[in-house]
Amino acid sequence: MPISTTNPATGETLETFEAMDAEEVDRRLERARTAFEEYRTTGFTERAELMRRAADELEKDQDEIARTVTTEMGKPVAAARAEVAKCVKAMRWYAERAEGLLADEHPSQGDVEDSGATTAYVRYRPLGPVLAVMPWNFPLWQVIRFAAPALMAGNTGLLKHASNVPRTALYLEELFRRAGYPEGCFQTLLIGSGEVEGVLRDRRVAAATLTGSEPAGRSVASIAGDEIKKTVLELGGSDPYLVLPSADVAKAAEVAVAARTQNNGQSCIAAKRFIVHREVYEEFARLFTDGMRALKIGDPMDESTRIGPLSSERGRADLEELVEDARKHGATVLCGGRRPASHPAGWFYEPTVLADITPAMRIHREETFGPVATLYRVADLDEAIEVANDTDFGLSSNVWTRDRAEQERCVRDLRAGGVYFNGMTASHPAMPFGGVKRSGYGRELSGHGIREFCNATTVWHGTPPDVPAAE
Repeated sequence: MPISTTNPATGETLETFEAMDAEEVDRRLERARTAFEEYRTTGFTERAELMRRAADELEKDQDEIARTVTTEMGKPVAAARAEVAKCVKAMRWYAERAEGLLADEHPSQGDVEDSGATTAYVRYRPLGPVLAVMPWNFPLWQVIRFAAPALMAGNTGLLKHASNVPRTALYLEELFRRAGYPEGCFQTLLIGSGEVEGVLRDRRVAAATLTGSEPAGRSVASIAGDEIKKTVLELGGSDPYLVLPSADVAKAAEVAVAARTQNNGQSCIAAKRFIVHREVYEEFARLFTDGMRALKIGDPMDESTRIGPLSSERGRADLEELVEDARKHGATVLCGGRRPASHPAGWFYEPTVLADITPAMRIHREETFGPVATLYRVADLDEAIEVANDTDFGLSSNVWTRDRAEQERCVRDLRAGGVYFNGMTASHPAMPFGGVKRSGYGRELSGHGIREFCNATTVWHGTPPDVPAAE
C-alpha cells in the first residue's frame, strides 16, 4: 500500500511519500536507543513539563490538525476537533498523575517479614524504545493514548502509523520535538507494513503495542513472541448494545445512533449489534431507524455533517459485501443499504439498519467497520447475554436497564473488557481500556496502561539501606 494522503471525500490523491530506507530506519532506531539511556534518568517533574508543553502545542494547533485528519481519513471536522481535545486532556492527565501511578509500592512489613527483608518494595522502571503500530481511524488519539503514558514512564516511542495518514504521523513527531523532548524520544517511521517485522525484531526495540485488525495483531504477537518481547494488542470489536424492558427506550435509541455512527461507524468500540428485548423491540427499532435515516451525509469539512465518507474504497467494498451477504440470507433492510446517490464521488455509504439477522450471515460473525447496524429480537435477559457473547470479540458492551439485579448479572456474565450502563462506550484516561478473546490483551490508559511498559522491579534489602552487614 502506498504511503499517501488521499482525500476519501473525493478519491483524489493529494500527496505521496517515499518510504524511509533501511539506513534511515536504522538511524532512527539508534536515536531511540540513545535517547532512552538519557531520558530514562529524568524525573517526573521534567517529564511532566515536557508533556504539558506538548499538550499546549497540540491545543494551539487544534483547527489545523483537525482539518488534516479529516482530509486524510474522512471523519467530520467537528469530530476531529473533539479528538484533538481528548488527546490534550489525556496528556495533561498523565502529566499530573504519572508520578503517583508509578510510585513505589510498599507491602506491609508483616507481609514480608518471613522473607528475611528489612525493607522490600516494588519500583516501576521503563523498558526502553516501544514500537507503536497504529491505525487510521483515530489517528491522533490512538497514538497519544500510547505515547502519553509511555513517555511519562520514561520510555521512548517509535510510531509506525497507517499508510493513509502520513501527514498526521509526521505532525506527531514534530509536535513532541517542538515541545522540547530530546531528539529520539518520539519518532515516526514512514515504512510499509512489510517492514514492521524487521523493526520489531531489532534488539534496540524493547516492546510493541498495536491497535488494528486481528490479522495484524496475530502477526505482531507472533513475531514479538518469537523475540520474547512484551506486547499490548487492541484489536477488533463487535460490541453488543442490550436494551431491556426497564430502559428509557427513547434515550437508548438516541444514544444508539451516536454509538453506531461515531467516526462514520469506523470504531472498534462502536456498538454494532443491537440486542433488544421483545417487549420494547418495535419501539426501539422504529426510533433507532428513524434516527439513522435522519443523519446528514456530506462533506466532512461541513460543520453540520454527521456522516462523512469511509476511509477507503476497499473499506466500503468490504462493508457492501457484508450487507449483500446478509440480504441474500434473508436480512431485512430497514434503512440504507446502498451508496448515496447524492454523493457519487468519494467513498460514502448510507447509515444502514438490518433486521432478522441469523448465524448464517457473515455479518453475524464479522466486524462491520462503517455505519451499519444489526438488530436482534430476544425473549429475555438469558437470550440477550447468549447473543451478546456469541462472538469471537470481547472489547466492550453497552446495557440499557434500570434494574440493579440485571446490571449485576451483566457485569458477571458479559465477556468483554467493559460494561457501560445506560450510555455508550467511550475511553477515558482514568479508566483501563482493552478487550478479551480476539479483541486482544493488555490495557491502555489509567494506571494499568502506564504500567504495561514498565519493569515491575522487586527491591529487597536484607539489612537496612546504608547499614553495613555484620562481619
